[in-house]
Amino acid sequence: MSALLAVRGLAKSVPGLRQLFAGLDLAVGAGELVAIVGESGVGKSTLLNIIAGLDEADAGEVRIAGDLLGPLDEAARTRLRRERIGFVFQAFHILPYLTLRQNVGLPVALVSPDPVAANARAEAMLARVGLGDRGDGYARDLSGGELQRVAIARALVHRPALILADEPTGNLDPDTAARVLALFADAVREGGAAAVIVTHSEATAAVADRVLTLTPHGLVETHG
Repeated sequence: MSALLAVRGLAKSVPGLRQLFAGLDLAVGAGELVAIVGESGVGKSTLLNIIAGLDEADAGEVRIAGDLLGPLDEAARTRLRRERIGFVFQAFHILPYLTLRQNVGLPVALVSPDPVAANARAEAMLARVGLGDRGDGYARDLSGGELQRVAIARALVHRPALILADEPTGNLDPDTAARVLALFADAVREGGAAAVIVTHSEATAAVADRVLTLTPHGLVETHG
């Protein structure tokens, strides 16, 4: 089975300072959840941004569902992100002036002219994360754990090939984080997406199928 995410020979340096990483290879298949760990400043978030086409690598290539990222112009990269990638951020990024239904349905609304379809998909995803009765509510009424569930629903609603999560439970208490991570992992595997989490948390990494440590020489399999 071919990988939904395929990264080969990736290299990135901080201009005038140091090399972050080089020779980085990564393949993630459908329904697979990979955690990338490493010290602060090693380049975990930079790697995620390169995979998403938000930053440029110095060398190497990224393929998402078979599409080579490098040759795409910014408009094509934007379309790819909208159609193929779901994001889960540490800071949630839930828009306060939209209802939860509108927030979750936004990725569908960006690629489909049918608002009924967007609302229906949003309702279904909110129900899946246990917030089916909160669609008309706003972010100000939710706890941190509920906001993160909304963020997960938004990341999954358009059935992306790839899900990227940057410290998705960094603002949550341990019990809430464990529930959110279990929900996230189940949704990824059931939906057949490829998922990459970057984190410094051992508890977050523990839900992954594989844990890789980011080093200046690429990714190293973490054991035990």
